[in-house]
Amino acid sequence: MSKIWQKSITVNELVEDFTVGRDREFDEQMAAFDVLGSLAHTQMLESIGLMSADDLRLVQQELKNIYKDVEQGNFSIAPEVEDVHSQVEMLLTQRIGDAGKKIHSGRSRNDQVLVDLKLFFRHELQEVVEETEKLFRQLIALSEQHENVLLPGYTHLQVAMPSSFGLWFGAYAESLADDLEMVLAAYKITNKNPLGSAAGYGSSFPLNRTLTTKLLGFDSLNYNVVYAQMGRGKTERVIAQALSSIAATLAKMAMDQALYLSQNFAFVSYPDTLTTGSSIMPHKKNPDVWEIMRGKCNRLQALPTDVAMMTTNLPSGYHRELQLLKELLFPAFTELKSCLHMATFMLQNITVNAAILNDPKYAYLFSVEEVNRMVLNGTPFRDAYKQVGLAIEKGDFNPDKQVNHTHEGSIGNLMNAEITAAFDKLIANFDFEKVEKAIKKLVS
Repeated sequence: MSKIWQKSITVNELVEDFTVGRDREFDEQMAAFDVLGSLAHTQMLESIGLMSADDLRLVQQELKNIYKDVEQGNFSIAPEVEDVHSQVEMLLTQRIGDAGKKIHSGRSRNDQVLVDLKLFFRHELQEVVEETEKLFRQLIALSEQHENVLLPGYTHLQVAMPSSFGLWFGAYAESLADDLEMVLAAYKITNKNPLGSAAGYGSSFPLNRTLTTKLLGFDSLNYNVVYAQMGRGKTERVIAQALSSIAATLAKMAMDQALYLSQNFAFVSYPDTLTTGSSIMPHKKNPDVWEIMRGKCNRLQALPTDVAMMTTNLPSGYHRELQLLKELLFPAFTELKSCLHMATFMLQNITVNAAILNDPKYAYLFSVEEVNRMVLNGTPFRDAYKQVGLAIEKGDFNPDKQVNHTHEGSIGNLMNAEITAAFDKLIANFDFEKVEKAIKKLVS
């Protein structure tokens, strides 16, 4: 296996296979970002006199060719090559000669993989935000559409008080808004430049780290080079918390959906094409999409613990097991984006039951409403509570099923406009346009 660090000693094949593991598989997902890092790094090398203008022109052009190959799906890491960094450097050297050998000056594979990961995570977080926004908008639209359709509210899985589809859909929308607060924190920590920290202790070359920060569209530097290296593992831990937060919202919604689709509830329904049947029970309409989503999102909620256990007792500096974090985070992004996409798709096809409360078993939902009416008419609360309770015990309770909730965030005052404004403000804080402009300029 080709290694840019190898000298005269060949590593034992068993050790080779064990230590490399699945790293090459995940490295291919970082190929475009490895090229972006090299495009910025080589511009910086030329600016400080460590690369000639002619060499820079050759290197930049060929790096852009490799970037196009990646974009078109024509890039792979050869079986005999150790990682994406080696593959890119090998291709450059094969195609343009000695100029390709100069791109590693002033950096280590440690900061090279750090910047690749930061760029990859930044890209993936943007896609998570975009999928979350689609689901949020769908939930708000459904909340508005079904604002006045009442729904039983439960505590302890017991019929409790009136709710509404407007509240139910809107609750999950606002939950996603809070989840994005955590994603924003993860994005801000991710969007800092570690390039130039080398093996974690800097370089004797006069590197211009501010320049590479600007070229790659980062908000700022990881200033301290030791901390830049320590950021590997910490970044993943913060991202894991953010992803697990969204997953928790989706898992709860999936549970509601599976429950409400059952015949005992029958609050919602879906077209037959979006549910599955039984091999022996012809009446079945199984909520398989929501059940699979619930399982996937429950598993994603273990992600922060998995990352923490991988990193919790490591001292400062680089350690090889950090590469195993790719096996945790890379699939997690794919899983969560898939769940967000499917949740939006399913909700585009949901039908709500507008006549749920016609069933007499839901009459007790209105016991609190009746107590409140009596209080408003001058009856002390404890007396009103007792009178309604006795009527229920005797079977004489015959409530007025009208509700009059007007305070902020209640059935008659959903506050969806305020929830949407808060969400939009969060989205604006990500400033994806700045990043996209920087990357477009780098590869043009």
